[in-house]
Amino acid sequence: MSQRVVILNVVGLAPHHQRWMPSLAGFAWRPMRPSFPAVTCSVQATLLTGKPPAEHGIVGNGWFERDTCEVKFWEQPGSLVQRPRIWDMLPGKKTAVLFWQHSMHINTEIVITPRPIHAHHKLIQWCYSKPPGYYEDLKSDISNFKLQSYWGPLAGIASSRWIARAAQATWRRHKPDLMLVYLPHLDYASQKLGPDPAQALREIDAVVAGLLAEFGKEAAVIVCSEYSLSPVTGALYPNRALRHAGLLRVREIDGREYLDFELSDAFAVVDHQIAHIYCKPGAVESARAALGDVEFTTIAHPRAGELVAVAPRDKWFAYYWWADWNKAPDFAHSVDIHRKPGYDPCELWFDWPRTLCSLHPATATKPELVKGSHGRVGNDGEGWAVLAANENAAAALPDADANATGLVPMLFRLFEGELSSPALSARTRGSS
Repeated sequence: MSQRVVILNVVGLAPHHQRWMPSLAGFAWRPMRPSFPAVTCSVQATLLTGKPPAEHGIVGNGWFERDTCEVKFWEQPGSLVQRPRIWDMLPGKKTAVLFWQHSMHINTEIVITPRPIHAHHKLIQWCYSKPPGYYEDLKSDISNFKLQSYWGPLAGIASSRWIARAAQATWRRHKPDLMLVYLPHLDYASQKLGPDPAQALREIDAVVAGLLAEFGKEAAVIVCSEYSLSPVTGALYPNRALRHAGLLRVREIDGREYLDFELSDAFAVVDHQIAHIYCKPGAVESARAALGDVEFTTIAHPRAGELVAVAPRDKWFAYYWWADWNKAPDFAHSVDIHRKPGYDPCELWFDWPRTLCSLHPATATKPELVKGSHGRVGNDGEGWAVLAANENAAAALPDADANATGLVPMLFRLFEGELSSPALSARTRGSS
């Protein structure tokens, strides 16, 4: 009988969380070093390609597209990943991908990913799926997927429960050889409450237990995370610092200030604890000096900034460039993940006074609310994730600490002996 493999991505799960996860008591655990930057899109691409961001091109959850002079955040086309992913390396294996990033239009039989439709004066709750109509089939059995439970002030366990039910249905109906399932609940709870949210850990453990009851004995099950979070006590504002140094410029439109990408000599696209600093020729050292006492590194890819800033362990980067909140851009008080030139965790809270006064939902703008962040990767285990396996998969685990680039070789080992391509089998042996 062919080996069937399931990967459960429990985002935010840390090595020391094992004691809160009784559903995984029989699993072999390994600490796993994520790729840098330790943010969702980058690490997922590393897990699935076996390559670092400098090769696969996903340098963050977003980046500045120089050709169009636009910031791109949370883009979904699979073609953005510039190296083959695991399903491309396993010809003939039926693969299901549930809620992983960059999964639209990929070369797999089964896909589900949120894709709301912004219709006139309303938002249509919808998910892109393959085969066409599969989401609609699930919706009739489960319910529609509510985007509000997936991101924003109402985000919670409901979205992970929906995804788990979709995974159970997919396992029964389609019998995939490889199924990848993304479970986000712990990540958002850790940003709101701090890195060890006991209630959220209990809730996600119950979701994992239900999934393992469905296929835990039949499948080789791998549980991974992308990173772990660190406690933070406030934010830094690189765009304000660059503006103060005369490097960042704005355009005032209808009384509001918008970042002027064209005329700025330097600006920051922020992403949790890292920030890509895009600089015009000759402005790199001025930008470095303006940002003061933070670490800097580089990522050798055209999408990356000329500098990559790394926040101190207990801070994160906020995208704000204005000092006068009366001039804040129109998206500052809303859930607007595509227009903001940076990840904004404050979208996880309501600004209740503004909401009640305007009768429209408004999100918070208080960075001190954020209790957990990520992006840094330290040699001392800072930011490290988890790679765990049940008894059907444990033999394929590395002997010691794991690395995010090692998931692909692990899957090769699990599928070895069933691969139809001699070239792929040779590659598998070389990766062991």
